[in-house]
Amino acid sequence: MKTYFRLLSFAKPIEKYAIPYIIFTLLSVLFGALNLALLAPLVTTLFDQNSTKEIAAKPDHYYDIFKMMYYYSSVVYVKYGVYKTLLFACSVIVVSVFLGNIFRYFSERTMEALRIHTLLNLRKSVFNNVMDLHLGYFNNERKGDIMSKIASDVQVVQYTVTGTLQVIFKEPLTLITYLVMLFVISYKLTLASMLIIPVSGFIISRIVSRLKEQAAASHESYGNMISYLDEALAGVKIIKAFNATEFIKTRFNRENVRYSNIIRSMSKRQQLASPVSETLGVVMVACIVLYGGSLVLSKDGGLDAAAFIAYIALFSQIMRPAKALSQAFTGIHSGIAAGERVLALIDEKPLIKDAPGAKPITDFNKEIRFDNVKFAYNERVVLDGISLVIPKGKSVALVGPSGGGKSTLMDLIPRFIQPQSGQILIDGESIQSFKMDSVRELMGIVNQESILFNDTVFNNIAFGKPGATLEEVQEAARIANAHDFIMGTEHGYQTNIGDKGVKLSGGQRQRICIARAVLRNPPIMLLDEATSALDTESERMVQDALNNLMKNRTSLVIAHRLSTIQNADLIIVLENGRIVEQGTHTGLLEKNGLYRKLIEMQTFSAN
Repeated sequence: MKTYFRLLSFAKPIEKYAIPYIIFTLLSVLFGALNLALLAPLVTTLFDQNSTKEIAAKPDHYYDIFKMMYYYSSVVYVKYGVYKTLLFACSVIVVSVFLGNIFRYFSERTMEALRIHTLLNLRKSVFNNVMDLHLGYFNNERKGDIMSKIASDVQVVQYTVTGTLQVIFKEPLTLITYLVMLFVISYKLTLASMLIIPVSGFIISRIVSRLKEQAAASHESYGNMISYLDEALAGVKIIKAFNATEFIKTRFNRENVRYSNIIRSMSKRQQLASPVSETLGVVMVACIVLYGGSLVLSKDGGLDAAAFIAYIALFSQIMRPAKALSQAFTGIHSGIAAGERVLALIDEKPLIKDAPGAKPITDFNKEIRFDNVKFAYNERVVLDGISLVIPKGKSVALVGPSGGGKSTLMDLIPRFIQPQSGQILIDGESIQSFKMDSVRELMGIVNQESILFNDTVFNNIAFGKPGATLEEVQEAARIANAHDFIMGTEHGYQTNIGDKGVKLSGGQRQRICIARAVLRNPPIMLLDEATSALDTESERMVQDALNNLMKNRTSLVIAHRLSTIQNADLIIVLENGRIVEQGTHTGLLEKNGLYRKLIEMQTFSAN
């Protein structure tokens, strides 16, 4: 129940919806029960053979509905005759039905508004928390499982937990209202019927006892399927290139069969609850007819034929809310299981966050300094005792064998990850004393992978500066040597580039990314092999633009082709997480160390 009530907290302010819903539901239930209660005077009017019928005694209390209806029907009967009495009874029933349905419509509309409001808050909280998580979290989790929690599991919570809230209030209220009326008609008959209800509840609870465990397994299996689907769509080219289509199909279908088997098993139990409850209901009605009929025939229980018919009609309606409660009981397990997965994602806290009292940084004036920085993934040390200075306005290049820690070192500056020891300082102050957003505002980042969105060219370039004008975007594109090919597309800057920029070539995608960084006009540029995806012609065009761009900025560059960083002010050579050499291109060649070896290997490969 703790999970259930926590999920309901996303419905706040719940009283805005709950109070009108309670009022509308109460009125709807009262009028609905009244419709059936009116059967007794209606039947009496039709089948009473006493032509000299007298006006019945007026009851002392208005809540005695049956006697009150008998009184008014007898008044109409004596004054206007049987036809007018019949017309009166039918008119009251029609009005009662109309009002009952009007209030039911308003109650359902109010509950739907609550359901949508809850879904909005829940999905917003989940997505916002996911976006605030550190990058390391996404390295350890399946993207498809996260997508499943945000999309599918939240939807399950909406239709089961909030739906159960509706049933938990409305159906017990309906049940109680009908029971009160049944007691008014015949307390003996009602007490006898209530002896059978606990038996029905026990049987149904046994049927649905394993549903929560199965529901949790179904959500996990569905998340795996979404992961496999996401991987298959993202890697379809590689899958076909390596003739791995059958392997991917088999993997997906195996999980699909597992998911289907779980759902089939759950459905058996859920669907069994309804016919069992209905069968038990029929058995109960048969027992009531048998016992009630004996009371009518013996004339010993204060029950006449007309009241007995009304009793049977009311009792038959008790099975509807009882059945709805049993179905809600079976469905809530799935909602709670999905809710636990969603809440686990909400409870996931980012490992990297602003320190208490963190202040914004607006300027970069002197240097970025690494002071004995160490970073490790679990037990694997990636950076070990890194100390270096990146002066303002200088171009610093990181080179070295793969796995040496170049990208990790760069990711430490915008605080995508955090060192286990040592510190990084900007202008003499620890980077952790500044707000992360303000630190990242100082930087323009271009990754090795071209990360673009399914949107227009304009919106992709203006991504980091939403208020940018067309002239500013065009100027950034010219610096990145992208303007000409953009104008050659169908709609220019308003051309949609497709999922991940699929409509563009690799070189074009990277130039859009570079234009995006240029537009932000940051004092610090972080370029992680920004030209590695470009062909020779594109690389030359972009490299010229980058060289001009870096003249007035502090730049940290990771280069795959060492020829592109020969003019860097400082070259840092990393191997196994340590700085083994640093200096200018000419100075490092003279040392005849690892840098010279890397240069010769690339020169030999080029020849």
